[in-house]
Amino acid sequence: MEALMPIVEVVQGFRFESAHFLPNVPDTHRCKTMHGHSYRVDVHVTGPTGERSGMVIDFFDVDDAFEPVMAALDHQVLNTVEGLENPTAENIAIWIFNTLSGLKGISKVVVHETEFSRASYQG
Repeated sequence: MEALMPIVEVVQGFRFESAHFLPNVPDTHRCKTMHGHSYRVDVHVTGPTGERSGMVIDFFDVDDAFEPVMAALDHQVLNTVEGLENPTAENIAIWIFNTLSGLKGISKVVVHETEFSRASYQG
């Protein structure tokens, strides 16, 4: 009889700096003009722990998968990134999740735009 391995969610965090503006808000909205954020992103991966490794995924594998995301977003104007023409926190979370769709077990992406404001997406 095969033993069932525990299902665990692991979270790897990342930080990047970017500028953006929100083109679809009223002209009086403070986010209508260019401004920047120190974004924090949490990538959640869920799955069974490996029988030998004891890991759902190696954190270094998550780092490797996130490299293209970092290259595309860090120190960029997000509005110029294909698919992020309206770079709300919600759209950034969806974009990152979709970009990481090849990462086995990805279950959620949380984008922290400020210390108190964040959006999460579960594909």
